[in-house]
Amino acid sequence: MLPDFNDLDQFRAVLAAAPEPDGAARKAAEAHNSQLTKPPAALGRLEDLAVWYAGWRGEPRPQIAAPQVIVFAGNHGVTAQGISAFPADVTAQMVANFEAGGAAINQLARAAGARMDVVALELDRPTADFTEAPAMSAAELTAALRAGWVAVDRDADLLVVGEMGIGNTTAAAALCHALYGGEAADWTGRGTGLDDEGVARKARVVEQAVALHKPQINDGLDALAHLGGREIAAMAGAIAAARMRRIPVLLDGFICCSAAACLQAVNARALDHTLAGHQSAELAHAALLQRLGKEPLLSLGLRLGEASGAALAIPVLRGALACHSGMATFAEAGVSEG
Repeated sequence: MLPDFNDLDQFRAVLAAAPEPDGAARKAAEAHNSQLTKPPAALGRLEDLAVWYAGWRGEPRPQIAAPQVIVFAGNHGVTAQGISAFPADVTAQMVANFEAGGAAINQLARAAGARMDVVALELDRPTADFTEAPAMSAAELTAALRAGWVAVDRDADLLVVGEMGIGNTTAAAALCHALYGGEAADWTGRGTGLDDEGVARKARVVEQAVALHKPQINDGLDALAHLGGREIAAMAGAIAAARMRRIPVLLDGFICCSAAACLQAVNARALDHTLAGHQSAELAHAALLQRLGKEPLLSLGLRLGEASGAALAIPVLRGALACHSGMATFAEAGVSEG
């Protein structure tokens, strides 16, 4: 049974008590891998992926049977600053498209054999414009974290989370700038397709917002409250819930990883159960992955969000486990080890 939380301090306590992988299962998986009918390390990183997954699931020879993709949607008051090429109405329109099965992520989740859920978070009530005030109150942030927390299927054996929210690359850039420093422009990209002038304006908005709120930011949850969005917080809540159930997570692009960064800024080991599904084309994603210590499985030039890149990585992890759990050992196959 999942622990519960009713405020941010309780959520911090949950993160502090996050479980670790099953060491015995990991050792058994490593031993099994060493006996498979192949030269040592011939499957490269696939071997590491299989052992990593086995440790988190507590099974020496696991398979992926019930992957879940969740897309969270939220609206941002900072769009009033002209930082997006699209109006905020597009968020609700895209939610309808997700629900009708017409978006890219619907096709990719189906192709990966994953259940897909869509969670819209108060689209008629955007977060506050964080150039003027904190994006969310503590109560609003707690509610968004809980929305992600309860959206994770207890029977899932792999989780992918993604987002939809006009303005959320600005929020993600602000979070990264607040957490990691540097120049605002280092973290600010084109998002939905801004021109050079639009990107420069967006960077100024990020710089202004972080300067306003930085004195009140002591950890990742403070950053989320002041500079985040409901869908970003919900992704963080879902990633944390998966950890409590030892469900491995494939992280999506820049916005998803900004949510993950907020968890890591509370507990340095909060992301041990996660892998980077891909590296997106959004300007700062590579730098953020480096900060998180994550090597992406794929790099295909995507910048769509919606969990699309991470969903594409599900078959890579499936392949790793199919080889690990399905291949014969030298003894089983009657093959000489040489």
